[in-house]
Amino acid sequence: RTEFALKEIMSSGGAEDDIPQAERKTVTDFCYLLDKSKQLFNGLRDLPQYGQKQWQSYFGRTFDVYTKLWKFQQQHRQILDNRYGLKRWQIGEIASKIGQLYYHYYLRTSETSYLNEAFSFYSAIRQRSYYSQVNKEDRPELVVKKLRYYARFIVVCLLLNKMDVVKDLVKELSDEIEDYTHRFNTEDQVEWNLVLQEVAAFIEADPVMVLNDDNTIVITSNRLSETGAPLLEQGMIVGQLALADALIIGNCNNQVKFSELTIDMFRMLQALEREPMNLASQMNKPGMQESTEKPARRENPHKYLLYKPTFSQLYTFLAASFKELPANSVLLIYLSATGVFPSGRSDSEGPYDFGGVLTNSNRDIINGDAIHKRNQTYKEMHCLHPGDLYPFTRKPLFIIVDSSNSVAYKNFTNLFGQPLVCLLSPTAYPKALQENCQPSAGMMMIMISTLALMAFLFVSGLSSMRRGLWEKCQDYLRKINRDIAQLLTHSRSIDQSFLQFFGDEFLRLLLTRFIFCSATMRMHKIFRETRNYPESYPQLPRDETVENPHLQKHILELASILDVRNVFLENTLDDY
Repeated sequence: RTEFALKEIMSSGGAEDDIPQAERKTVTDFCYLLDKSKQLFNGLRDLPQYGQKQWQSYFGRTFDVYTKLWKFQQQHRQILDNRYGLKRWQIGEIASKIGQLYYHYYLRTSETSYLNEAFSFYSAIRQRSYYSQVNKEDRPELVVKKLRYYARFIVVCLLLNKMDVVKDLVKELSDEIEDYTHRFNTEDQVEWNLVLQEVAAFIEADPVMVLNDDNTIVITSNRLSETGAPLLEQGMIVGQLALADALIIGNCNNQVKFSELTIDMFRMLQALEREPMNLASQMNKPGMQESTEKPARRENPHKYLLYKPTFSQLYTFLAASFKELPANSVLLIYLSATGVFPSGRSDSEGPYDFGGVLTNSNRDIINGDAIHKRNQTYKEMHCLHPGDLYPFTRKPLFIIVDSSNSVAYKNFTNLFGQPLVCLLSPTAYPKALQENCQPSAGMMMIMISTLALMAFLFVSGLSSMRRGLWEKCQDYLRKINRDIAQLLTHSRSIDQSFLQFFGDEFLRLLLTRFIFCSATMRMHKIFRETRNYPESYPQLPRDETVENPHLQKHILELASILDVRNVFLENTLDDY
C-alpha cells in the first residue's frame, strides 16, 4: 500500500525526485500507521469475547497506534492533502474507528465514562461533516460506511440517554438511506429500513412519559445515582459481598430490540451502572496521551451481554465469569427468555423436571411463547434448566428470571451453603394489563427491578405525568425504600442470603424495588391470582416484607399522591 501511495504521488505531483524527502517520508509514515491501525483493528475480532485479562494488552497496542495516527494526520494535514490526497471521509473513518474502540472498551470494562469518549469522537464526525462528500462519489461501499457510522452513533446515544440526539440522528439516517437506495438500487434496502423501525420502537418503549411544562419529554435514567440506593444505617448487619460480574441474557420472541440489545437487556445493564462522569477529568483522550489508563477505581460490575445465546455459548461465558470471580464477590445472572415447559408429569421433582428458559437453536420456535417437548422421555436440550446452574452455586449467586416459566427456578436447592437468591417474575399478567401493554415492549419484571416508579404508574393506568409530580413521587419512593431496608434487615425470619447480598448498593436497590413492587401487586385489585405475583427463592417472610402493614400504608399514600387509590384494596390483609 505504501508503494502504491508513492506511485500515486509520482503520477499526481510530478517526478518522484521533485518531491522533498521529508514529504515523501511523511506519506510513507502515514501509510505505515494506517496499515498497522487497520491490521490491529481487524485483529480485535479474533480476541476471545470472554475473560477479562487476555484482551487488555492488545487493546492497549491498538489504542497507541490510533493515537499516533490521529496526531500524525493533524500535524501533517497539508502535506497529506497535497501529496497523499487525504479525503475528509478518510479522516472520518479514523475518528469512527477510535469511537468504536472506546465503545468496545466500555463493553469490556463496563466503565460508562468510555461511552462519553465514544460520543465525543462520533459527535465530532457529524459536526465537522467528515462524511459529507461521500454521497458525491459513485461508491456504494463508502455510503454503507456512513450508514454504519450512524447506527453505531445511535447505540452510544441510547446508552447515554441522549434521546434528543437520537431523534435527530434517526431523521438524518432516514434521509441517507432514502438517498442511498434511490441512487444505487441495492438489495439491502429492507435491512436498513428495519434498522429505522427498530430504533423508533426502542425510543417509544417506555410505557409512561414524564413531561416538562412545555410538554417536552423528560429523559429518565435508571442508572444508580448517589441518592439511588437506601443507605445502610447503624444497627443494620449485612454481608460485605460486592457485585463483581453479571451475565445479561436476552432470548425472548417478538421483543423490542436495536442491534443485539433488547429493551430488557438495555434496562438491566443500565441498572448495574452508575451515572457516567466525564473521563477527561481523570485521563487523557486519544491523540494526546496514553489512552488505556483506567480511572482510579472501577465503579461498575463487569457485564457480558448475550443476545440469543446457544446453551454452549451461555455456559462458556458463565464458566469464564465463575472462574474469574474475585473473593467475596457476587455473580449476577439476568435471564429474560421464553419459557420452556415440561410436557406430562414426571415421577421425580428434580432440577431438570420443571423446564426452564429457552436457549437459542437453529430450528423454528414451536407454539409461540412456550416450547413443549414432543418426546416425554427426554429433557429439552435447548433450555437452561435450574440444575444447569447448580455447579455455579459454589460461589455467591444472584439470579433474576423474567420468563413465563420463571417458577421453574423456585425449585432450587442450595447445595453448597453459599449465598443464593433468585428473584422470579410473575408467570402471567391480568388480561386488563395485557390489553394496555405491548408484549414486545419489555417484560414486567425488568420494570420491577429497574424502573419501580414507572412500573407503579403503569399498573395504576397512568401513561404520562408532569415532572414536578414525578420528582415528588421519586422522593417518596426513596423514603419507602429506606423503610423496606429497615424491614428486611430487622426481620427475624428472613433467609441470611438476602442479608449477605444487602451490603452491595446495586443488589440492595434491586431487592428493595422487588419488595416494593411485589407488595404493590398484592394490593392491586386486578392482580388476584398467585401467578400474577413475583416470587423468590428462598421465600421472603410475607408478613415482614411484601404483606407488611407499614409498607402497605406507604403504597396507599403514594397512590393518593397520584390520585389512583381507587385501584388498590384498602384492607389488603383481610383478603388473604
